[in-house]
Amino acid sequence: MTEKVWFITGASRGFGREWTVAALERGDRVAATARDTATLDDLVERYGERILPLRLDVTDRAADFAAVAAAHERFGRLDVVVNNAGYGHFGFVEELSESDARDQMETNLFGALWVTQAALPILRAQGSGHILQVSSIGGISAFPLVGMYHASKWALEGLSQALAQEVAGFGVRVTLIEPGGFATDWSGASARHSAALPEYAELHEQVQAARRQRIGTPGDPTASASAVLAVVDADEPPLRIFLGTAPLGIATADYESRLATWREWQDVAAKAQGE
Repeated sequence: MTEKVWFITGASRGFGREWTVAALERGDRVAATARDTATLDDLVERYGERILPLRLDVTDRAADFAAVAAAHERFGRLDVVVNNAGYGHFGFVEELSESDARDQMETNLFGALWVTQAALPILRAQGSGHILQVSSIGGISAFPLVGMYHASKWALEGLSQALAQEVAGFGVRVTLIEPGGFATDWSGASARHSAALPEYAELHEQVQAARRQRIGTPGDPTASASAVLAVVDADEPPLRIFLGTAPLGIATADYESRLATWREWQDVAAKAQGE
């Protein structure tokens, strides 16, 4: 198998770190970004010149372009670009402040967009490359308390589906990774929370209980690496792939409900067409 060069954002923890380690372990090279590159020191000690740690806040567009350029200069090519940096924001829609909303979109959507834009000229010139956008089951379905997170991931889904059609002719592939609940710190140290309104206190408790039941036993982030490696090594990688066992059931129920509603109201929809 030909050695691949990866560019991975949010490599300090969670999925980003596990996928960085998996790529390095099999002999690939990785440009790994983090807000604090000290979190990557142990990987540099273990893997030496095959890892390039880059300090990066993905919300800084100029820094994104500079980081991608530095990775390309160091390794001479880019094969897999992973937009993993992101976080979960918890708050009912009425509780969101302007900064809550804008910050979530700046990281989860615009950060991925800027890195993608920075990488595309390189990938087009190569005539090859694979962009992995880390979305979520929350990118195609939605639940209370994380509406702003859903907004960021639904936007990433639409952007990426359009992108896949735009760049296919250049030999560039796009895959949306859609995990279910995993034992990362997405809802822990990395998460942000809106100031709660007292009117929603009871609903907060109900939603959190339902969320714990829905997730069940969280997936293992380390085990997820084998799935990601299979995707990047595939001759015909998918546009979308779930990670974990729960998402398929959630998506099936959601889409069946949507189709039933659309069909039920099709007579009304047809009237809107006019003569």
